[in-house]
Amino acid sequence: MAAGGDVFGPGVILPNYQRYFGANQSQYTQRRAFRTREKYLIILVLMTFSLVCFGAFFYLPEDMRPNSRLVYRSVYQSMKKAGPELLMPVMPQIHNLNTSKLSIVHHDPRAEDIYLLKDKQKLQMMKHGWSNYVRYAWGKNELRPISKRAHSASIFGSSMIGATIVDGLDTLYIMGLHEEFKQGRDWIEKNLNFDIDSDMSLFELNIRFLGSLLANYALTGDEMFKEKARQLGERMLPAFKTETGIPHSLINLHTGRSKNYAWASNGCSILSEIGTMHLEFIYLSDITGNPIYREKVMQIRRTLNNLDKPNGLYPNYINPRTGTWGRHHMSLGGLGDSFYEYLLKAWIQSGKTDREARQMYDEAMDAIMTHMILKSPGGLLYASDIQYERVEHKMGHLACFAGGMFGLGAKNDNEVNDRHMEVASGLTNTCHESYIRTPTKLGPEAFHFIEGSEAKSLKNGEKYYILRPETFESYFVMWRLTKDPKYREWGWDAVQALEKHCRVPGGYTGLHNVYQEDSPKDDVQQSYFFAETLKYLYLLFSDDDLISLDQWVFNSEAHAFPVRGKNTLYRSAPVDSDR
Repeated sequence: MAAGGDVFGPGVILPNYQRYFGANQSQYTQRRAFRTREKYLIILVLMTFSLVCFGAFFYLPEDMRPNSRLVYRSVYQSMKKAGPELLMPVMPQIHNLNTSKLSIVHHDPRAEDIYLLKDKQKLQMMKHGWSNYVRYAWGKNELRPISKRAHSASIFGSSMIGATIVDGLDTLYIMGLHEEFKQGRDWIEKNLNFDIDSDMSLFELNIRFLGSLLANYALTGDEMFKEKARQLGERMLPAFKTETGIPHSLINLHTGRSKNYAWASNGCSILSEIGTMHLEFIYLSDITGNPIYREKVMQIRRTLNNLDKPNGLYPNYINPRTGTWGRHHMSLGGLGDSFYEYLLKAWIQSGKTDREARQMYDEAMDAIMTHMILKSPGGLLYASDIQYERVEHKMGHLACFAGGMFGLGAKNDNEVNDRHMEVASGLTNTCHESYIRTPTKLGPEAFHFIEGSEAKSLKNGEKYYILRPETFESYFVMWRLTKDPKYREWGWDAVQALEKHCRVPGGYTGLHNVYQEDSPKDDVQQSYFFAETLKYLYLLFSDDDLISLDQWVFNSEAHAFPVRGKNTLYRSAPVDSDR
């Protein structure tokens, strides 16, 4: 791997053993027999060598003996029988992976396994970013790592509700950072209050806050997380009080007033926002026994499913009063993206019993592959936008999640859809190209496809990188599905780029221009950097058993939800018959 020299330093290369023939062999033929003294000397050397080897075996450290791995696994399996609640997720032992599935990386035999080193690298990244947030912005939403002070985006309104703590908590748990996890858990118990008199994004409240609380409840069984999730869910319900049940985008959690953004196509709600509540609300109903949350998201689905779709496509805007489409702008990136993701993941979350969700997903993907998935002159596959029948030959970074989505959706009823896997591979490769075609090796916010300039940004307002995770999400999913070592190689390149260009003494920052080697920095450490970016990079180099894709499904913020019927941590509650 290209990074090997940087990590390990110059390798120690043993001289090759070669046997030479030819030339002058007379010196060998003249003495075909050994003298008696030489025979005894050789026997003595062999006996000494055998004695050393035999003794060394008994003095090997315990963890070097052949059966030590078997003993470890036996003890661990016995512990597991006591119940999953007694165990934190085990730190992945990368060197225990089936090496037949990995690219073999040769290096100095005195060094540690390269994948274990990468694992440690990402733990250090998490600790570096987290410790600086604790030091300079604890309890606030986000950190400005250069100026070393608090930051809060408009999506959080005027509130300071520890967005980084809540968003990053399950990542700390998965990484086994116990002290940091307990610190965050205790802050949430004592300080997280949703009686907030400020307009906040319903979408962000759902994927970051509700999603994290639910995931942490699933992982730990801690009732505090469930109660906080219930409190937030109740305060979100007034946003659904519209003529159609399509929720508004903004909610005041104190007054219950809700509204839409003024810029959103004549008061419309946004497809990606209204369609990205299903996982959270279904799970909240299941663990509380209150069906109200399930009813809300199923009403959204019914409304969308009954509408006519232009060419089978879903426009990004819908009027919550009339239930009709707004401006005909279709996208697999921003404004549309996670609606499609949640159709597929609702099916996965249900244990693949929600056939309606699967059918809606398949029909939507057929339309998207027909009208929006294109191939550039240079052979790059990309997801274009459509504005009133006009194709825009560009792709946003937000759409880079789609490689992983197509991969996850390629398998249905034990049949693999080769076309979906081709799209998955092609889109992931294109997003990787958008990274490696910049001097920083980090990808821009959007990139175009015109002859002579493919997978590159053309406008200054598209050249920034704000610690986004979508490309790494697809690397992770595609690695788990295919075991192609290139996805780990690409991920490790990304780790190095983040360390080189985004790490500062006070944490991690975004860049204003990925096409400048010394780009100005935006001085914002996003909460999703912990929730998504570092989580996906960590899991990319982890054992498949750590958050198995057979038992878990990620929400749009990478919070892990258990799969019903396949994961004992689903923790369903009895339905309250009095409701």
